[in-house]
Amino acid sequence: MDDLKICPKFEAAFALLGQRWTGLIIRALLSGQRRFSDITQMIPHLSDRMLAERLKALEAEGIVKRIVYPETPVRVEYELTDKGRELEPVMDQVQKWADKWYHYLSPELSLSHQNSNSLGDS
Repeated sequence: MDDLKICPKFEAAFALLGQRWTGLIIRALLSGQRRFSDITQMIPHLSDRMLAERLKALEAEGIVKRIVYPETPVRVEYELTDKGRELEPVMDQVQKWADKWYHYLSPELSLSHQNSNSLGDS
């Protein structure tokens, strides 16, 4: 039993996906291209600074693509890459797990869901 180890690839993936807000950002982008302001409206309590940081990290990992439209004013949108869209079944399974096991939200969890549309199916 002592010689069992966690796969380094799994560890790296979970380190990225397990960061606060990352899963919600991916979930928001599963429905299509979004502007920065659209994402902030979909995820209450997510600061602009944190969203920018998470989007940069996801872009660096090849999960999110930043699209700049050369208009006046410049328009920037974000979308999932093929690599990012492949997370959809994972996100769906997390939603099913949450639906099964979270019968109520603790005050800490419900704070981020007050007065907002759910990004999940519930």
